[in-house]
Amino acid sequence: MTNSILTETTAAVREVGAWLVERHRAEPVAARTRDEALAAFAAIDGPAAALLRERLTALRPQAGWVAEELDSAVPVDGEWWLCDATDGAVQYLLGQPHWAVTATLLRDGEAVLAVVHAPLLGFTYTAARGEGAWLNERLVSPSTRELAAAVVATSQPPTVGRDPAALRRAGSSLTAVLSGGVLAVRNLGPTALQVAQVGSGHLDAFWEFGLDGPNLLPGALIASEAGALVTDHSGAPWLPHASAGFLAAPRGQHAELVRLLG
Repeated sequence: MTNSILTETTAAVREVGAWLVERHRAEPVAARTRDEALAAFAAIDGPAAALLRERLTALRPQAGWVAEELDSAVPVDGEWWLCDATDGAVQYLLGQPHWAVTATLLRDGEAVLAVVHAPLLGFTYTAARGEGAWLNERLVSPSTRELAAAVVATSQPPTVGRDPAALRRAGSSLTAVLSGGVLAVRNLGPTALQVAQVGSGHLDAFWEFGLDGPNLLPGALIASEAGALVTDHSGAPWLPHASAGFLAAPRGQHAELVRLLG
């Protein structure tokens, strides 16, 4: 049953991605203020989210719907859809290609399948718990590069309810990782997409501070199913509803990154 649901979920996500591509422009949206930018985004994201919800509710009507992917709350009981129709709002509005459509099915607080589709990059990641992870229907695995050759990524702590302690850790961790000898650190936009790219070796590792379960869950399932280690920043199990730090990395880099982040 999981394979069938994953196939149909992927089709729904691709449909929404195609809808968004038709409306995407290479030039930045003319929005001078934050309110203008939010209004411009709502005009795109609202219909896209409604279409995604319609398709996935028809596919799994018994599942609930997590209303706001920016909320740090992750349901721990029952079956839920956790989706982001336009993950990477800033990049979409700026005319950049680094945005994605994501859909994750949760059961009792754990992701059982996930799709992360970045149409302008040509990337479609899929994963089902216990069944591996794929990029464009190719089974993937993390990189085997040593840390000195690694390109790693990070993201800012979540905007909603931003924790000052997480901001401080984010700044100090960037200095620590850069000083620790990695080749480069990047922030390439959507959190879920960057974590998924750890699973395919397009990025070597990803870390973040702050409680950000909804944004991390899709990529976390993909990365872990690909064979990366997914933990909190200290190397303990990552709990999407409780952990204030996150790390996804290949087994050969994970321990050293935990030391640097500690």
